[in-house]
Amino acid sequence: MEREIHKNTEEARAGSTPHIVRYVLSISLVLALVAMAVLLLWGAV
Repeated sequence: MEREIHKNTEEARAGSTPHIVRYVLSISLVLALVAMAVLLLWGAV
């Protein structure tokens, strides 16, 4: 019978976890909000 392997979060990850996903998400959200505001304000002209 095989032994159970216990690993913590850092050991179980395949690689590093940079915060670039957070930056991409926040920049995309801001750009989407700006685009919606532009369409709302000047789209009806």
